[in-house]
Amino acid sequence: MGMETNQVSEHLQVIRTLMERSAVYRRALAPIMLLAGIIGVLAAGTGLILRWDSPWDFGALWLSAAVFAVTGAFYIARRQALKDNEPFWSPPTRRVTQALFPPLTAGMVLGLVFTLFPVGGLIDFTLLLPFLWAMFYGCALYSAGFFVPRGVKWFGWIYIILSGGMLCFFIVSNSDFRFSGHWLMGFFFGVLHLAYGAYLYLTEKKNPVA
Repeated sequence: MGMETNQVSEHLQVIRTLMERSAVYRRALAPIMLLAGIIGVLAAGTGLILRWDSPWDFGALWLSAAVFAVTGAFYIARRQALKDNEPFWSPPTRRVTQALFPPLTAGMVLGLVFTLFPVGGLIDFTLLLPFLWAMFYGCALYSAGFFVPRGVKWFGWIYIILSGGMLCFFIVSNSDFRFSGHWLMGFFFGVLHLAYGAYLYLTEKKNPVA
């Protein structure tokens, strides 16, 4: 009984902390999104210019870009925590990480399988992976949205709806689409991140708790 009481108290304290520091987390989110967007655009440009369209080149490029983006995000979050005299690995940070971990891990494992063990046939996995990655990423954002500003949940829905809708369109149209998957990755993980980061910066003073 005492252990359950302690857990409830901890949960309440985490919720209280998240509500009190919503504006702080929102300010940290803007540079993270912009950084992720810049990395996404640069990776897409690199893949298009160098024509890295094989499953190995495509997967290696974008998995590496994801590592850089995640590393940069944690660095920015840590810097923000130090600036506000807060511990980096706080209970709210643990909650967000736990929410992000399952879908992001699933996307990473899927990408590694398709990269290391490419399967030939009718399916071009360099065109399929962007949609699957975007769906997993949207699920991760939606899960994290319960612990950070609520706009993240809506941003996650954008990924889920766009990736699912576009994938259905490509399947139903039954057309022979011949373009590089880097365009899709640049849109999902470059343009959308930049747009959301810009939105956060432009609306920070007007609506700091969104």
